[in-house]
Amino acid sequence: MELCDMPAWKLKELIRKGDISPEDILDSVFERIEEVERDLNSYITILKEEAYNQAKEIKARLQKGEDLPLGGIPIAIKDILCTKGIETTCASKILKGFYPPYDATVVERVKRAGAIIIGKTNLDEFAMGSSTENSAFGPTRNPWDRERVPGGSSGGSAAAVAAGETILALGSDTGGSVRQPAAFCGIVGLKPTYGLVSRYGLIAYASSLDQIGPMTKDVRDCALLLQVIAGKDEKDSTSLKVDLPNYLEACRHHDLSGIKIGIPREYISESLDPSVAEVMENSKRVFEKLGATVKEISLPHTEYALPTYYIIAPAEASSNLARYDGVQYGLRVKGKSLRDMYLETRTKGFGDEVKRRIMIGTYVLSAGYYDAFYLKALKVRRLVKADFDEAFKEVDYILTPTSPTPAFKLGEKIEDPILMYLSDVFTVPVNLAGICAISINGGFSKENLPIGIQLIGRALDEFGLLKIASAFETETELQGCRPFGR
Repeated sequence: MELCDMPAWKLKELIRKGDISPEDILDSVFERIEEVERDLNSYITILKEEAYNQAKEIKARLQKGEDLPLGGIPIAIKDILCTKGIETTCASKILKGFYPPYDATVVERVKRAGAIIIGKTNLDEFAMGSSTENSAFGPTRNPWDRERVPGGSSGGSAAAVAAGETILALGSDTGGSVRQPAAFCGIVGLKPTYGLVSRYGLIAYASSLDQIGPMTKDVRDCALLLQVIAGKDEKDSTSLKVDLPNYLEACRHHDLSGIKIGIPREYISESLDPSVAEVMENSKRVFEKLGATVKEISLPHTEYALPTYYIIAPAEASSNLARYDGVQYGLRVKGKSLRDMYLETRTKGFGDEVKRRIMIGTYVLSAGYYDAFYLKALKVRRLVKADFDEAFKEVDYILTPTSPTPAFKLGEKIEDPILMYLSDVFTVPVNLAGICAISINGGFSKENLPIGIQLIGRALDEFGLLKIASAFETETELQGCRPFGR
């Protein structure tokens, strides 16, 4: 196995033994980027020279005996996270030429831990999409099948990890944007509890739903990266002050005796792709073999979660994206008047999907419609959360598909927004409830496409989620599978 296909924890051990150096890992990663990036389009910005300069510094720090949890490990950053002095675009024309004067907190933390930032990854514009086709820089392709999407909106991060174009990556998840692309690309993606990871420096889409999460080759790497980025941040008023467990310890305990796992009947229907249904049935048997009890449960308000999300998220987006007006930063298109300048800048700067969501959000917040739509959606959101609260009185964790289908073909759903939105039907309820969930590879379709399963836990039970995900991964050995026959 080449270095770029290995998980971070294995590479750390090889560095510690002196068998390899950080530069050796970069050589392998950039060789893979040279080989596949032209086809995949995972990156918006590649920082090769800067990465090798970082590697020299990290190597010197390691030689001095510094404890660096991610020392020498390459990481890719979704291009919605601010990076000091490095262009941050959100995959949008409207942020052309925006070079943040500061790093996002998570970027600061991975740097401090010794990770080497190798580039900024592609995404759906402003994280609005489920396929990474809504990008001003062109679509990203799935490394398992280049005619298919990698999922979205963190599709660039997912494709890069799966293809060996990076070892670790950061994504953001507003309604499934870490988990769904992780499922489509056969990697691990975690949506932490709202507030566990600082959002400072994350360019906002929907502030009450957004959360930054790890995207990794296996569960142990997910625990390693979460340990670095989690924790209180005074710069983020929604950040939670909690004692962090040792997440890596969760990956060492694989006995699931006494653990109860629920499968919501609302998530299993005839509309589910047969290959996804088969993977779910196989996954149920694996968990039972590991000692867990698996039972059917109900989340009765599930059918309302998606329409609720597509009222609340666009409403918040309408407010958050009002700042992009051509005045302070980014694109400015001249007009005959100030109003014309606003109009031309936003018309030419935003893509179709972003415009669609801004208009939806502005409409549901407008006079006469606020009570009928937005206020009602907030009430339904509470019902969705209450469903999870009740379910967790019966079971410890919830098992669902991550997406109703494996990765679909490029262009297949781009002209039908409703069909595209349905890709996130199993992931958005978690964001509405503010709890945690992880997607891991559960198997493959007949076309050899990865199929993700989602495990959902109570708020702040990332330790437990990592435990059961690691147990499943160890039992099935599916997470080691890589595209291109590697």
